[in-house]
Amino acid sequence: MTDYKLLSEQLKALAEDEPNYLPVLSNASALINENLDDLNWAGFYLMNNGSLLLGPFQGKVACIRIALGMGVCGTAAEKDETLVVPNVHEFPGHIACDCASNSEIVVPIHKDGKVVGVLDIDSPSLNRFSDEDKAGLEEFVRTLEAVIQFN
Repeated sequence: MTDYKLLSEQLKALAEDEPNYLPVLSNASALINENLDDLNWAGFYLMNNGSLLLGPFQGKVACIRIALGMGVCGTAAEKDETLVVPNVHEFPGHIACDCASNSEIVVPIHKDGKVVGVLDIDSPSLNRFSDEDKAGLEEFVRTLEAVIQFN
């Protein structure tokens, strides 16, 4: 079981010296990748010109741009809600950046009440993400929103 409270505290400590979004998101993706089991991708997509643009991540090569409403990331951003997908192959319009991914969780990131990006995590296992993961990752993103400085 992942200690999400500790993960959030580590994120706060990493952002103390430099709150700029680029190093914070880079370290955040590394924290997630190192502390959650059974992942094959962990990273961020950021709003840019009305769509999601690939940001810092850990994992294989990824899709560069995702339209709002497309795939799990674009749908989570458009609806402004966390999506937990037990089987991505059953998700209408799923975008297969890595065919090894089988489940996914996407958490929107906000600034001034607007979605500015998403945290995206994929697993090669079906049903990888639990209610505890959802609550813990939403708390992690709230911490991120509190410590990060976007341009």
